[in-house]
Parts: sequence; structure tokens; C-alpha cells
Amino acid sequence: MLVDHEQTYRENRRLHTLLRSAKLKFPAQIESIRYEPSRNLDRDTISNLAACDWVDKGFNVLFTGATGTGKTHVACALGYQACLKGKTVQFFKVGLILDDLEQAKTDGTLRKRLIQVNRAALLILDDLGIKARLSSTECELLLELLDGRHGVGATIITSQLPLTSWHEYLSASYPTTADAILDRIGTNAVKIELGGPSQRPKDAVLGNEGNTR
Repeated sequence: MLVDHEQTYRENRRLHTLLRSAKLKFPAQIESIRYEPSRNLDRDTISNLAACDWVDKGFNVLFTGATGTGKTHVACALGYQACLKGKTVQFFKVGLILDDLEQAKTDGTLRKRLIQVNRAALLILDDLGIKARLSSTECELLLELLDGRHGVGATIITSQLPLTSWHEYLSASYPTTADAILDRIGTNAVKIELGGPSQRPKDAVLGNEGNTR
């Protein structure tokens, strides 16, 4: 009993440390995901992703869909699941991590910052496309970030833009950079387009405003 208690204590402490480091936007869990037919969200697919084997293989998951359809909630649920499996996770808004990397480039600490970010077994990049356009520098930094993870670390990306619009969005300055980015994230990727009405009104009634599922 003492050994079991100590093991449970250490596992809980490890989970708390991983979740604190991950800084997930929502404390979402797999069990909280809704599977209404209109959402186009397959229960078996999510169950397979919950096993987190894809994280070890360095695969990617791309969530697209209109605002409010629960992309970030599902991404955070998978991030929480990865933490449960003992894997390191980092969550960033795309715009904020690019600002961070641009500042690191100015400071001469870009390489160090990329190494820090890419230590995470799973990187969650939320809201690609929320900015009207990415500058050429931002596209190059995004490519450098994803290139460091290619085949090594897993990445989840959420976006309101349909996949068919990603190249146009990323190729404002250099189409070849967009080609390279899509090559890094599109290889070995699970692509899920969420549909249905916004989940936010339901959550507002339940008192969980903003926590879309």
C-alpha cells in the first residue's frame, strides 16, 4: 500500500508539472468532447489519437472549422491526454509564438528559443490565420520552427481557414516558403474539419463561456 501510494503521488506530481508547463488554454479532457453528427467528429478517430502513439512518431493533427466549433477545446483535450501519458506539451497562439521568435531573432537568442520550444513532444499552435497576413519574416520563422519538429516532434495546428486556403495565406511573400511549410505539416497528418453550429451558446448556458468543445 505504501508503494502504491508513493507511485500515485509521484504520478500526480508529474502530471501537475506537465500541465503547468503546457499552459493549455482549456482544462479539457477527452471525456468532455461532444460527438453530435453535425460536428463531423469521429469518436473512433479521437479514441485512436487519445492513445498518443502519433506523438511518439512525430505525426501532426490539423483541425479546421469555423469559429466556435471547438477546435481549440479538442486540441487541448489531446494535449491533456498527452500529459497523462507523461509527454511534454506546449500550447501557443500562433501570433504570440511568432512574436516571441521574432524578438528572439532580434536579441540573437533565436536558436536557443527554438531548442526550448522544440523540446516539447507535442506542440499545439492555435489559430493559424487569425492575422490578416503573415510577414515574410514570420513565415520564415514558422518554417524554421516546423522544420525543427519534422519527423521528430508532433504538432497540432488549429485554424478557421480551410486547408485549401492555407497555401494562399502563407504565400503572400514567398510561395516557396509556403510550399515548404505545408510539406512539413502535411506529411503524416490527420486532418479533421469540424462542422456544425457554434458550441459557445451551449457552454454559456452551462456557465462555461468560451470553453468550446
